[in-house]
Amino acid sequence: MDETIFVRSLEDQLCYEVYKASNGFSRMYGRALKAFGLTFPQYLVLLALWDEDHIFIKNISDRVGMSIGTLNPILNRLSTQGWVEKVASDIDKRAVIVTLTEKSQQSKKAISKAILGEIMHCNMTDINNEAFFKGLKSLNSEFERLEENE
Repeated sequence: MDETIFVRSLEDQLCYEVYKASNGFSRMYGRALKAFGLTFPQYLVLLALWDEDHIFIKNISDRVGMSIGTLNPILNRLSTQGWVEKVASDIDKRAVIVTLTEKSQQSKKAISKAILGEIMHCNMTDINNEAFFKGLKSLNSEFERLEENE
């Protein structure tokens, strides 16, 4: 292991750059989603539901990597705002199924356009997205593997 990692300045730490990038993405998406009254975490939930609608809260939790305790208030706000509906499962009354509303289905294209506009505005089109995405996926897979071994 290269122990120089411990003497590097803040600006030369990978963790700091990932932290800044995460905050930057949250702010960028926040600007794009503001017109829709959505937050970035709410958008992540909608993305999961656009992939697979009419699913249990547990499935959404697994997909977006949020605990049920974090996810429930987000779903409650989305429900209050008319983006999703929550209903008790016919099979298990304790389980809740979340379904997209017509509003969320019809807004998907407009939301995607707003996000694309923000990405273009941030001049992110020059980044080698494929290599960057592959590296992040690899990094996250390693974190998941480490977590499973704990």
